[in-house]
Amino acid sequence: MTNLIDIDNAAIAFVQQQGGVVTVRLSPKYGCCGGLASVAVAETQAPNNPEAFQRQVYQGITLWVAPELAAQGLRIGVEGWWKLRHLYVDGAALSTD
Repeated sequence: MTNLIDIDNAAIAFVQQQGGVVTVRLSPKYGCCGGLASVAVAETQAPNNPEAFQRQVYQGITLWVAPELAAQGLRIGVEGWWKLRHLYVDGAALSTD
């Protein structure tokens, strides 16, 4: 079975500590001059509308991935330290609307 998205071991451990669920989706980011870009983000919570996501259980965690980001060669990592640790998605090209 092909992974919907790659996730490194440190990120898996972080997600397990946060409840074992991660959602990867596009988030709109607005620029100061009116520009808009959609950036891939990873959050340690289930999506509000799970029927719009692809689901996969991998190494004890549940991955919810937006269909447009699935199998695109993306990778989830974790950075920061102590309570400031957070997930990031690497390898995503920006898309503009």
